[in-house]
Amino acid sequence: MRSAGFLSERQRRFAWLGFFLAAFQAPVAAKVIDDASWFFAVVVALVVATVIIADDAQRRRPAPADYPE
Repeated sequence: MRSAGFLSERQRRFAWLGFFLAAFQAPVAAKVIDDASWFFAVVVALVVATVIIADDAQRRRPAPADYPE
């Protein structure tokens, strides 16, 4: 049995959705808006991606072994 990450399955799905929406919105906003406010979407996408990667790393850790003393 794999160890669970700190995100539930539902939170993980929403994190992926948020990442894709922010990653898609950034280049669209860069073409439409003249200022650099589109950069905020890039930062949000990077933060969400970091959370997804950290959760994935925790899920891939082996379950702790219970050794008798």
